[in-house]
Amino acid sequence: MIVDGVHFVNDAYKNGRKIITEGANAALLDLDYGTYPYVTSSTTTVGGVSTGLGLSPDKIDCAIGVVKAYTTRVGSGPFPTELTDDLCGGDLPRGAPGTEIGRHLQEVGAEIGVTTGRKRRCGWFDAALMKYSHMINGYTSINITKLDILDDLDEVKIAYAYKNKETGERLPDGAMPSTLEELAMVEPEYETLPGWKQDITNCQTYDDLPENAKVYVSRIEELVGCPVSWIGVGAKREQMVTKGF
Repeated sequence: MIVDGVHFVNDAYKNGRKIITEGANAALLDLDYGTYPYVTSSTTTVGGVSTGLGLSPDKIDCAIGVVKAYTTRVGSGPFPTELTDDLCGGDLPRGAPGTEIGRHLQEVGAEIGVTTGRKRRCGWFDAALMKYSHMINGYTSINITKLDILDDLDEVKIAYAYKNKETGERLPDGAMPSTLEELAMVEPEYETLPGWKQDITNCQTYDDLPENAKVYVSRIEELVGCPVSWIGVGAKREQMVTKGF
């Protein structure tokens, strides 16, 4: 059935229907706000609800940011927290420090494109990037997925800020370099937290999580400035812990 999509979705809203939209790509692949030219051809941020569906911004009740417990990127492009070398499809020199962790994240997290077969580059959670994403999208809360992939690590790191490699000057919170050349000049500043070294795939409530896993989630909330509502602890649909929404 072919309909006038703009009228159809606005009529549904007027009649009290609940409307859920899902973004297909990450915020940093957005045509306007992403790492151009390594972007897609559309608006992947919350603004795409208005430009793509014709729903005015005042009709958006909430926005949920979905992010992995670590960072991934497919194909070329800047990746400040990367841990993968050329053997894993990454840009780091073969055998560089931390690349064994990048390989672990890729293998345990099954970070290989189902359709393309391309390996996804992997790295530590980038809270500096998420602050930028939150600033643009205004998330009501965050859904962290694949926390279980970190189960076997002795320690976990979070990039909390970017600084210029040459001057050492720290970028303001939420700032993202506007060119690839400028982005290539930043390096992350990390916090190191203890791992939990425990299988969390059977956790059913937030209180079931190991203390160090909860510390990791809480630190992400503090750094990004946004509450976490759901935490993925496994690949199955029901393996989702609710923290509060």
